[in-house]
Amino acid sequence: MQEFEYKITDEIGMHARPAGLFVKEVGKFQSRVTIQKDEKSADAARLLSVMGLGIKQNDTVRVTVEGEDEITAKSALEKFFKANL
Repeated sequence: MQEFEYKITDEIGMHARPAGLFVKEVGKFQSRVTIQKDEKSADAARLLSVMGLGIKQNDTVRVTVEGEDEITAKSALEKFFKANL
């Protein structure tokens, strides 16, 4: 299992466009990806679940990746967050 935390810097937060891109990025990997904000977590492969977390600017999220390509997936998802959020 791999995981990382990221503080959202985008002033709008994780709105529909970046959330959709995030779900699409997650879909490239075989590993199961979970995103957590505070006590709530969501399956990162499901757009409505991710949107339901209501992630805003300055929120810290924890992304957990578990599966056969978890190291590659973690690295790619960290890069995604830095580039988009």
